[in-house]
Amino acid sequence: MEIGLESAIPTYSGGLGVLSGDTLRSAADANIAMAGITLLSRKGYFRQQLDDQGQQTEQAVNWPVTDYLLPIEAHAIVELENRLVIVRAWRYDIKGNSGHIVPVFLLDTDVDGNSDYDRTLTDQLYGGDDYYRLCQEVILGIGGIRILRALGFTSIERYHMNEGHSSLLVFELMAELTPHQVGRKSSIEQLDTVRKACVFTTHTPVAAGHDRFPMSLAYRILKQCNPFTDCAEEICCDNELNLTDLALSASYYINGVAKKHRETSRKMFENYRIDSITNGVHAYTWACDAMRDLFDQKIPEWHEDNATLRYAISMALDDIWQAHQRAKRQLIEYVNKVCNIGMDQSVMTLGFARRATPYKRAHLLFTDIDRLREITAHCGPLQIIFAGKAHPKDEPGKALIRELFRTKDILANDIRIAYIPNYDMDIGRLMTSGVDLWLNTPLPPMEASGTSGMKAAINGVPSLSILDGWWVEGCIECVTGWAISSSDQHAPDGSPTSNIESEILYSKLENIIIPMYYQNRDDYIKIMRNAISINGSFFNTERMISQYVTKAYFR
Repeated sequence: MEIGLESAIPTYSGGLGVLSGDTLRSAADANIAMAGITLLSRKGYFRQQLDDQGQQTEQAVNWPVTDYLLPIEAHAIVELENRLVIVRAWRYDIKGNSGHIVPVFLLDTDVDGNSDYDRTLTDQLYGGDDYYRLCQEVILGIGGIRILRALGFTSIERYHMNEGHSSLLVFELMAELTPHQVGRKSSIEQLDTVRKACVFTTHTPVAAGHDRFPMSLAYRILKQCNPFTDCAEEICCDNELNLTDLALSASYYINGVAKKHRETSRKMFENYRIDSITNGVHAYTWACDAMRDLFDQKIPEWHEDNATLRYAISMALDDIWQAHQRAKRQLIEYVNKVCNIGMDQSVMTLGFARRATPYKRAHLLFTDIDRLREITAHCGPLQIIFAGKAHPKDEPGKALIRELFRTKDILANDIRIAYIPNYDMDIGRLMTSGVDLWLNTPLPPMEASGTSGMKAAINGVPSLSILDGWWVEGCIECVTGWAISSSDQHAPDGSPTSNIESEILYSKLENIIIPMYYQNRDDYIKIMRNAISINGSFFNTERMISQYVTKAYFR
């Protein structure tokens, strides 16, 4: 549904889209014959504006499509209710290390011949109501297959569904198995054939995050989709069309995106065999210029072989520190320009950039602001940089941003806090390379994987994180970073005990991290070096795509 190609192409909202782009970048590096399908999102996700109180407002992003994408001649037709909708495509080429191209086709319904409403169906990413959303997913799944066929892609080995948004492609693959003869119907047995070609990656560890639609709406929109109408009773249950269930039932290989997420997914979907392939990031994309220069000098093969980043373990501490200071200077200059906050490069800087929603718990650091004041008073100063958008309909998420702004004002005389508006890939790269410590505090087990800390690790920035998602695998305490974890993280009634977690967070900042940063700098830089050599060398999409090849694509 989303993909992060460039910061200026607003066809992504966050980690899922950036992961999609990083996956295809590594596929291009590995010379894999792959193509990506997504929607054009002509008006993007949204442009975030924040006033002095942290009140978020949204604006459409009218980006110049023709400056970045090439139109292609192929088009397709999809049926929505009783009308035909024309779908065209734009092309973006991702070029790998050796020049291999992975094309991305972005589907667009803003075409002459479509109704005014249908021309808007590829405008908004994650916008509109259920009707708009299901129409989009028909275009993505069914229209995506038809565009591929129109382009001549007829012999495709695997269809990789990245989250359930695209799973309606299953119905189109079933339709291709049914000769166009009067009286011939699709059968549930055709799923056995389709299943041999499909791979599904689930990212969402909570049931509420999976797309589901009332059967009345599904029958209304998909009334001309014979595989759906013929097999709806077998495929759907609880009087709804659940796109995750459809993807699960039609895939021969299913994976979660971290080892812990695999276990969570197995509990959610007990009838399916679920493997895990832990996410990664595209190392070259997310390494800042200073780190790229250092790696090019010391480990010249790192770009083509990310595993060689393990040799960073022998780098001189001063080389790493100087590269980091270059990145930090760029970040501090940007923050001071945008936020007018007067941050100081010599002060230890924490970073937190996530989608603004309550379960991410950006406010956990401020559970006890008097305690935080005391810590900085006797351990050393801190400054904190936040970024992240709240979904336009997420009122609790918007309230969280306002709460952070209030806290910023309360602590103005003690701790400088900045909230960068309109978070995007460029700001993400600045932050994950320029801060001194990456903070991540989701409510377990709701972090399926998380990749921001991986981007930080590539740049030698250690994490202080809740032990969830990828950090379960990446954290070696006091070696690659620090865990916010406890054997008693939940109260007797099963509810999370944020007070316990905030106490651990404060304790580690006070007794270990801040003193090490200011008083034992070499020890801190050694942890930075470990973050590169241990985590950066492994938590990348080069390793990840190799696992998809061997486990899912060509087995």
